[in-house]
Amino acid sequence: MTKRKEEKKKLRVLMIEPYYGGSHKSFLDGLIGRLPHEVDLMELPARKWMWRMRLSAPYFADLLHSLGREYDVILCSTFIDVASFRGLSPEWVRRVPVLTYFHENQFEYPVQVGDERDLHFALTNLTTALASDRIAFNSKYNLETFLKGVEDILKVSYDLKLNDPCGAIRSRASVIHPAIDFSSIDEVKPQHEGGSPVVLWNHRWEHDKDPDTFFKALFKLDAEGLDFGVVVLGESFTEIPPIFNEAKARLSGRILHMGYVKDRRDYASWLRRSTIAVSTAQHEFFGIAAVEAARAGCVPLVPRRLSYPELFDEKFLYDDRELLTRLRNLIILGKRLSDDEAREMTEPYSWSVLAKKFERWLCG
Repeated sequence: MTKRKEEKKKLRVLMIEPYYGGSHKSFLDGLIGRLPHEVDLMELPARKWMWRMRLSAPYFADLLHSLGREYDVILCSTFIDVASFRGLSPEWVRRVPVLTYFHENQFEYPVQVGDERDLHFALTNLTTALASDRIAFNSKYNLETFLKGVEDILKVSYDLKLNDPCGAIRSRASVIHPAIDFSSIDEVKPQHEGGSPVVLWNHRWEHDKDPDTFFKALFKLDAEGLDFGVVVLGESFTEIPPIFNEAKARLSGRILHMGYVKDRRDYASWLRRSTIAVSTAQHEFFGIAAVEAARAGCVPLVPRRLSYPELFDEKFLYDDRELLTRLRNLIILGKRLSDDEAREMTEPYSWSVLAKKFERWLCG
C-alpha cells in the first residue's frame, strides 16, 4: 500500500486499483494530486487482468482486515468484484459509500481474434454496478453499451430474472470523461512549420484499432504521389498485426518515426510535428489518444461511431467509405488546428475543468 497524501483533510478516501497501469494509473495519479482530502492508494501492478478480476476482491478484503483502519469513502475500478469485496471486508465497508469508475466494460471489450467472450467477467461488472453506491462511466458510449449488454445477457438467463437492473444502474450512474493532463503537450512548442503534411497514428498496435484500414489508405495515397510524411506511435505487444511490417517496408521513405515513445515530452514532440491524426478504431471507450493529438494541434479524422461523436464536432467525423477522400483532402490542405481551436476543442477534458466534478461525485 502506497501512502499518497499525509495532510489532515476533510475525508479519509481509500482508492483500490488491482491494475495500476496505463489509463487507470494516469487517472488515479491525477485525481489524487487534486483532491483536498487524505487519500490512501492500494494497488497491484497492471498484469494478469483475469486473475485480478477473479481474486482482487478477497485479496484487498484481507488487507483491510489486517489494516485496522477505516475510511469515509472507497473508490474501486472495474477490476474489483465489488459485491464480493463488500461481503468479505470488515463490517464498516458495508456502511460507507463504495464507488466504481468504469474505464471499460466487459460486455463490449474486444476479445482476441477467434476467442469466445467469457461472460463471467461481464456478469462481474453487472454485480459490481449493482453493489456500488455510485458509479461513473468515462463516456456515454461506455454506459449505453454496458446497459445494452445487461439487457442482452438477461434475455438468455432462463428463469433468473432481475427486477429492472438497468433502471437501478442508470439511477446511480454518471458520465464523467477521464481528465487528461495536457501539461507535457502544452509545454512543447509547435514544430511543424512548412514542409510536408504529416499523418499521425498514435494508437495501440492491435486489431481492434483496425490498422489495416489506416495503412491501406496510406498505400493508395502513396501510389498517387501525394506529398506527406507518416508518424506511427502507440504501444505494441507480443503479437503485432502483420500490416505494421508491411507498412514499414512500403512506406519506408515517408515514415519519420515508427514505434512506442515512453517519454511524455518526446511523445508530445511527435504530436506537435504532425498535421492530421487518424483513427480507424473498431473499439474505443473514450479516445484519449485522439484528444491528445487534437490538443497538440493535429486535425482529428475519426470514425462516426463509438465514443467519437461525443468528443468531436461533425466536421471531424467520417463514414468508412469517406476515409480515403477525407484524408486526401486534408493532406492537400496541409493545415493544423490553431492554438485557440485546439484548446477550445480539448479543454473540456482537462483536469482544470473536471477535477471539481470528480470531487463532487466521489465525496457526495
